[in-house]
Amino acid sequence: MQILDGRKVASLILSELTNEVVLLNKKNVQPKLVIISVGENPASALYIRAKQHACKKIGILSDLLKFPENLTTEALISTIQSLNTDSSVHGIIVQLPLPKTISTPLVIRAILPKKDVDGFHAYNLGKMFLSTEFEDLAPSTPSGIVRLLEHYEITFEGKEVTVVGHSNIVGKPISVMLLNRNATVTICHIYTKDLAKHTRNAEILIVAVGKPGLITADMVRSGVIAVDVGINRLPDGSVCGDIDFLNVSKKATFITPVPGGVGPMTVACLLENVVKSAKRLNI
Repeated sequence: MQILDGRKVASLILSELTNEVVLLNKKNVQPKLVIISVGENPASALYIRAKQHACKKIGILSDLLKFPENLTTEALISTIQSLNTDSSVHGIIVQLPLPKTISTPLVIRAILPKKDVDGFHAYNLGKMFLSTEFEDLAPSTPSGIVRLLEHYEITFEGKEVTVVGHSNIVGKPISVMLLNRNATVTICHIYTKDLAKHTRNAEILIVAVGKPGLITADMVRSGVIAVDVGINRLPDGSVCGDIDFLNVSKKATFITPVPGGVGPMTVACLLENVVKSAKRLNI
């Protein structure tokens, strides 16, 4: 069994991005990311700090705009529209989840596609369906998964892949990206009747649900490549994924740890999108 070390691979990506930021600076371009946060969410605050730390590390400017829980959809969209027209801003992300009183689809739609570095706008998601060449600003977690597996020379063509979870953030886009790479993809979700039947068939298993220990050793085949996207905080304060790491790792050829697997790759690929956006908007 080999660990898919997301921290190591993310560090390599960030090192390359540092050099690209220096080159942009020489052309009087300073990449800038604006993060919008609404309400108080401890998990969101953790993710935001990680993004800001990574920005600072490689020379990207980052601004955090914090708003109270009672912010209206209209007020948030107005803020986004002003950022859309601000030439100093190259990337805009709205930290999800938003309060239930705010319309998330309307908010995401308001972001200029060229500055949508989260890759959640319908325009950027739609382009992904065409081919790998159109994955310009793809969602960062699916991109991170692909980049992590590619680093370890894991190929997708002809592989049986099962994706557990069909969210717009991870499950759906990673399925499309793997179809683009000629994998055979099965998508499972809360209404799937026999989850274990599908997970046992997987050569590559990707789990993004948010349920601790959902995937147990008896639910995977020997030799599986297991990718755990889940981040769950337990009562004792520790963090675990959706896969029973201890026991599944005994059957896997490759497996991601939690933390230290997909998470760092997500941040690295987000910043890669910021740099891409800065280049396209200025060069």
